[in-house]
Amino acid sequence: MKKDKKFSLVWMLCLFLLIPVTVGAAEKFPTKPIELVVPMAAGGSTDVLARMVSKYAPKYFDKPLVIINKPGGGGVTGTEGVVRSKADGYSLYLGYGSGHDLVTPHFQKLPYETFIDLIPVCRLSVHSVVMIIRADAPYKTLKEFIDWGKKKEQVTASVSTKAGSVDITFQALGKATGLKIVTVPFRGGAEAVTAIVGGQTDSGGNHPSEIISHIKAKRLVPIAVALEQRDPAIPDVPTFKELGYNVVTVGSVKGVAAPKGTPPEVIGYLAERFKKVCEDLEFIKSMKDIGQPVMYLGPENFGKYMREGFEQYGKLIKEFNIKLE
Repeated sequence: MKKDKKFSLVWMLCLFLLIPVTVGAAEKFPTKPIELVVPMAAGGSTDVLARMVSKYAPKYFDKPLVIINKPGGGGVTGTEGVVRSKADGYSLYLGYGSGHDLVTPHFQKLPYETFIDLIPVCRLSVHSVVMIIRADAPYKTLKEFIDWGKKKEQVTASVSTKAGSVDITFQALGKATGLKIVTVPFRGGAEAVTAIVGGQTDSGGNHPSEIISHIKAKRLVPIAVALEQRDPAIPDVPTFKELGYNVVTVGSVKGVAAPKGTPPEVIGYLAERFKKVCEDLEFIKSMKDIGQPVMYLGPENFGKYMREGFEQYGKLIKEFNIKLE
């Protein structure tokens, strides 16, 4: 009996000693740098946002945020890499809400489930889809572009990726106007901008931060925005809806997601620290300077927003009977 009692006391003592160690380990997250995977090429709007966040993160995160660009597969390759990574909070996907999350699943099955294999951490920003033309183009407005295009067999538009939010916007515009618009996809927004600036396409679609410098330098002209309301980053540019074409999208959502199975306390830590970054006045000013609005949402509200965005793209695709070849 005494032996059993002694054994029990020893066992309880072991448990007592282990508990603080376990709690301490959980509280120590993160113990190493956190990777922010951007599934697009460097220089695009998502990459620019990621680098801006990582610049201000040291003020609020206990470890650095390291940007990893993994372009390919229209954003799917890099995203899948995060989905298959260890669910410990050290590999995050920045760009959650991009076209391959909200648009592509309407056309094809992905190697992962957007709303099952990824956990929403937070929304950082929403970037509008802006139609742009070269300053020296023979058309200066959307109406002039449409009139010019109707005299052609087809017109071209550079887009960041196939089946993304920019691509779907031009597909919808083609259906709404009767134009034969052929989209030319690239590995990201930066390459798409280079194509339109270089005259490889008749028009293009990008996010404000990707084209703001070209607009200021008068190389490119924004002629329409695919949002319900005008974009505060370029308030003088009308929406497609204002111009008579019901081409409205939620834009390209820029959020952070973690692999399914990531502990709730880790998600909580990440959401809280990203929120602090988004509330930083210097960060807000820097984002405004590059044409990106700060639009933070926490995990729960961001998750709801994502599903609403998915449904909105679905309605747009159905309304215009869009089929991507």
